[in-house]
Amino acid sequence: MGDQIARAEEFEKKAEKKLGSWGFLGSKYEDAADLFDKAANAFKLAKSWDQAGAVYVKLANCHLKLDSKHEAANAYADAAHCYKKTNTKESISCLEQSVNIFLDIGRLNMSARYYKEIAELYEQEQNLEQSIVYYEKAADLFQSEEVTTSANQCKQKIAQFAAQIEQYPKAIEIYEEIARHSLNNNLLKYGVKGHLLNAGICQLCKGDVVAISNALERYQELDPTFSGTREYKLLADLATAVDEEDLVKFTDAVKEFDSMTQLDAWKTTLLLRVKETLKAKELEEDDLT
Repeated sequence: MGDQIARAEEFEKKAEKKLGSWGFLGSKYEDAADLFDKAANAFKLAKSWDQAGAVYVKLANCHLKLDSKHEAANAYADAAHCYKKTNTKESISCLEQSVNIFLDIGRLNMSARYYKEIAELYEQEQNLEQSIVYYEKAADLFQSEEVTTSANQCKQKIAQFAAQIEQYPKAIEIYEEIARHSLNNNLLKYGVKGHLLNAGICQLCKGDVVAISNALERYQELDPTFSGTREYKLLADLATAVDEEDLVKFTDAVKEFDSMTQLDAWKTTLLLRVKETLKAKELEEDDLT
């Protein structure tokens, strides 16, 4: 490992020397780029990720001097992937640079991929607001390139995080939109009831009983088979429990569904919010009596 670092530093030194020397501009940057590439690879073999990332940034600058934009964008992405192991902030910064160049040369698919990567990094950092911003950018580009599956994956993340930070109307709109589009696709049709369940749970979190009833009617019109599903029954039972402010009925409905189809952590968290609101109302009424 020490040998690799020594080799890397030697390559980097030679590259810097090339840049500082006199000579034909183009070949100077080409030679330096070749040496920086070798240095970065050696740093990677030594698992010296910060140094590898810094050298890839130097490589990107050489490519920009040569007007090799595609190579520059790739070098920034390589830098980001090294920094990803040690420095999230630096990784995001390099991915931003990469995306800006790819957008400039019309490589929208690559831009979308790296926007999604930035969103994932913010997600790891638990910065859901920023994660939403970048998933939205990725979804827009995937949509414009007609990569529908990737666009939908990003949209589902946006809806999931929007609900977590209590932006329920935004989440509802996205889940309903995905459900609508999925109905016309034989491969995606089976997922419709899941999207409508998610939208319905977000409706429950808003606590507007009339809106919940209206939504359930809308979902039946959208997909006539929905009313025969366990997902519909769960939402209808929960809506009744919320309307009647009946905590026992609410808990029983959740338990019954969960015994056959385990609820994931996201649904459980949101349903607990609704349950806590119901509990608070019960306590309020107890205090009044």
